[in-house]
Amino acid sequence: MGLFSRTKKEETSVVAAPAATRAARVTDRDLASVIVRPRITEKAVGMSDRNVYTFVVRRDATKFDVRDAVKAQFGVTPEKIRIVNRAPAMRHSGSRNRAAHVPGMKKAYVYLKKGDNITLV
Repeated sequence: MGLFSRTKKEETSVVAAPAATRAARVTDRDLASVIVRPRITEKAVGMSDRNVYTFVVRRDATKFDVRDAVKAQFGVTPEKIRIVNRAPAMRHSGSRNRAAHVPGMKKAYVYLKKGDNITLV
């Protein structure tokens, strides 16, 4: 039978799964391993005054994973999350311009509401 046949086929309708079934899926994420460590630098400490906290997260973590991990570990709900992926690179260092490997990382900036805070230390 050709692609453009003259006979009409009966169309089968696909029934979508109900919303309750889709929401009830079990996830197998390990939320404790999503956040590797807090990133404590001069810039990060200054941003914490404005309720922005910086964390080093796993390379395969998404915004939704970070959101769920912050909820589980610190008991606060983030307003917004920004992810920054720093790729690994070769840099020149020293007096002889030796090549040095700089490891990459993934950072997450977690924005909280005005009354919320996270105690890191």
